[in-house]
Amino acid sequence: MRKRADSRRKELPIIQLLPNAITLGAICAGLTAIRLAALGAIEVAASLIILACVLDGVDGRLARALRSESLLGAELDSLADFLNFGVAPAIIIYFWGLENAPDIGWAAVLIYALCCVMRLARFNVGAKSVAGNDPRFFQGVPSPAGGLLALAPLFVSKAFPGLPPIPPLVIALHLALVGGLMISQLPTFSLKTARIYADHAPYVLLAAAAGLAALAVLPWITLAVFDTAYLISLAFAYRASRKLPTTSED
Repeated sequence: MRKRADSRRKELPIIQLLPNAITLGAICAGLTAIRLAALGAIEVAASLIILACVLDGVDGRLARALRSESLLGAELDSLADFLNFGVAPAIIIYFWGLENAPDIGWAAVLIYALCCVMRLARFNVGAKSVAGNDPRFFQGVPSPAGGLLALAPLFVSKAFPGLPPIPPLVIALHLALVGGLMISQLPTFSLKTARIYADHAPYVLLAAAAGLAALAVLPWITLAVFDTAYLISLAFAYRASRKLPTTSED
């Protein structure tokens, strides 16, 4: 009986656990970022959110490459996104620039976090694309991009220390606005379906290497530029989506 039961047990290659392990690592990064923000180590906390973004981009692609996609992995990824890009950035911003206005600051934190969880819920039930079900577009700003946009006031302040302090009211409004962008119907580009010509690959790799070098040497300026470029891309995504043929929806 034991031999027969053992023969029915399914073996799983250990390497197929790697994507979920990376997701759990990202969750650890988000939790640690919250702790460090509470202790005043804002810069390190923000760096951990960047790390979480990198891990978020790796785990799903690795799961598809290893053919180890699962419902468990999908749920872990969604929970990690809420923690790392819905809770942690808002808490970091609160401890950095909103403690002097705790009422309005905490209200902005709640609005942002609730918008993030609603955006993820909408994504999970299948509303992954916009106009004409074109896979080139997401509906609303994705949570990783939202997390980086939420940290934009911090990036700008660190990149240009000579600027006057950003008023808490402005920071709170910015946080709420980013939350609104996540639950909006605004089309945003999806890199998952992006394609380039093969002969352009060396230039794309060179640009990626230059971006990583800039992030290592001038992290805050690079992150501020990234946020600015992403906001500009929203206008181009909207314009591109308007050119799509209209289709009726059930």
